[in-house]
Amino acid sequence: MGLALKKPIVFFDLETTGVDVAKDRIVEISILKLHPDGKKEVKTRRVNPEMPIPIESSEIHGIYDKDVEDEPTFKSMAKSLAAFIANSDLAGFNSNKFDVPLLVEEFLRVGVDFEIDNRSLVDVQNIFHKMEQRTLVAAYKFYCGKDLTNAHSAEADNIATFEVLEAQIERYEELENNVSFLSDFSKRTNNVDLMGRIVYNESNVEVFNFGKHKGTPVTTVLEKDPSYYKWMMNGDFPLYTKKVLTAIKLRGFNQK
Repeated sequence: MGLALKKPIVFFDLETTGVDVAKDRIVEISILKLHPDGKKEVKTRRVNPEMPIPIESSEIHGIYDKDVEDEPTFKSMAKSLAAFIANSDLAGFNSNKFDVPLLVEEFLRVGVDFEIDNRSLVDVQNIFHKMEQRTLVAAYKFYCGKDLTNAHSAEADNIATFEVLEAQIERYEELENNVSFLSDFSKRTNNVDLMGRIVYNESNVEVFNFGKHKGTPVTTVLEKDPSYYKWMMNGDFPLYTKKVLTAIKLRGFNQK
């Protein structure tokens, strides 16, 4: 069964220098762009992260400093990449928690404002965990009956993720074959920012989801504890979280 699409969807997978969204960088990106007419485009590119790759990360994905020293930087490819995946929904494995936030951070660092508000985000791992509680290697074996060779290669993991999602839709009657439903189903929390530092509560109000103000409306904190905004803006938080927080703050000014 093919995915029912109203617009293109981009499956993507990142190999990186580490797992800190605010600090780490992309060393390889693989994209599978699926069009509503069934056309597929696969692009894989290594990236010079402009920082040393920790040996612990290299031992996982097999990409070392020497492998990327002559590759383009993310800045040099950012505009063409943004254009290629423009007007596309996004999908991946653990993508809502890691790949999407890190990709957006990379765009923000180089001044490319990559918007996600009008995109559906489908996290195949979240669907899998709700249904079966396994890993990608196990998911590929379970749903597709295949062994995942070259695991932790961006392209192999990315194509496997796409095949797993198609198999999930085929297997589970409760999964509707449309990206909007899959995006909602694969959410864990109703995030305002990508990392879930700010979320919507049951009343659809933006609240902090960490620290001493957890559960408190952001606007209340900004009004009663204005130093908290400065602390977050100077702290080691992702750029997108800071962007969202600033937008809420500015919205408050405009309402006065």
